[in-house]
Amino acid sequence: MTLPLTIAPKHGHKTFLFSTLAADLDKLDAHFAFLGLPFGSPYTIEEVTNDQTRAPTAVRQASDRISRNLERWDFDVGGPIFDGRDIKLVDCGDVPGDARDLAGHYLRAEQVVRKILKANAIPLSVGGDHGVPIPVLRAFEGRGPITLVHIDAHMDWRDEVNGVADGYSSPIRRASEMNHIGQIFQIGIRSQGSARPEEVKAALAYGANIITAYELHDVGMDAILDRIPDGGQYYLTIDADGMDPSVMPAVAAPAPGGVTFHQARKLIHGLVRKGRVVGMDVVEITPSIDVNRISSITAGRLFVNLMGAAVRANYFDTATPRAERESGQRQADTADVGM
Repeated sequence: MTLPLTIAPKHGHKTFLFSTLAADLDKLDAHFAFLGLPFGSPYTIEEVTNDQTRAPTAVRQASDRISRNLERWDFDVGGPIFDGRDIKLVDCGDVPGDARDLAGHYLRAEQVVRKILKANAIPLSVGGDHGVPIPVLRAFEGRGPITLVHIDAHMDWRDEVNGVADGYSSPIRRASEMNHIGQIFQIGIRSQGSARPEEVKAALAYGANIITAYELHDVGMDAILDRIPDGGQYYLTIDADGMDPSVMPAVAAPAPGGVTFHQARKLIHGLVRKGRVVGMDVVEITPSIDVNRISSITAGRLFVNLMGAAVRANYFDTATPRAERESGQRQADTADVGM
């Protein structure tokens, strides 16, 4: 069966933040492109489709709580999200899966992201499990060096699990093998996951900067940002269980003491100020165990902070009167001080 690269969402809000549905990826006109990646590379038959495959839909359905209106004042970014500029956010739909071709959706995902990048848009992806950044990062081939910034409770350095080398325990290991990926910063690591001593040894041998949640809480996100080189390109991958369960409870492997929303927001704004964030994903939300949709809302608010910060950092060739820009920056600075 031949499947299209993407399919339109079918339920409730048809797009993220009520954006335009991008049906023709070859004529993509956007600054930000939202993409659903429901399916990973399963370790067992039960994982071919699971509750995490519903996460892109869940985040879209939270749109009315993530932003009531794009023109309203947003205190996270210091004004309307797009700062009154001609910024285009589109929703590219979801990459479909085929139970008879479990590798096909990864190939389609990579092709879609390549088209998004060709259009000079920033991909904003929602999984699915943490295997899905693998095809996304492959699409950045030839666009490096890219510093990979990773929020997670777990290291994700397994070479394989059950013979599967591109599943949710392996994305950082696979990224480390890509020529266009440079330094790796892993933030919020804690508790136990699939990592054995040999995975820790492999990560350290690569030079990965492993920052436990406890070190983060002790020294603060500003100190962590100081370690990340300025002037680079950054890709941010966020596993929902890397965040504290108080703000992302809908995870399969909750661990206390995670990254707070304030810390994640500070990381996003700090990376934008340092250089250029070229893409971002949030993965492993499990909607059926969410509490008041807070996990989906948190994911959306993290995307909003990236978009609002990127617009104000003049990532795009759009214009806003100087007085309005300065006023917005003052508001953003005030928001930072007040939080």
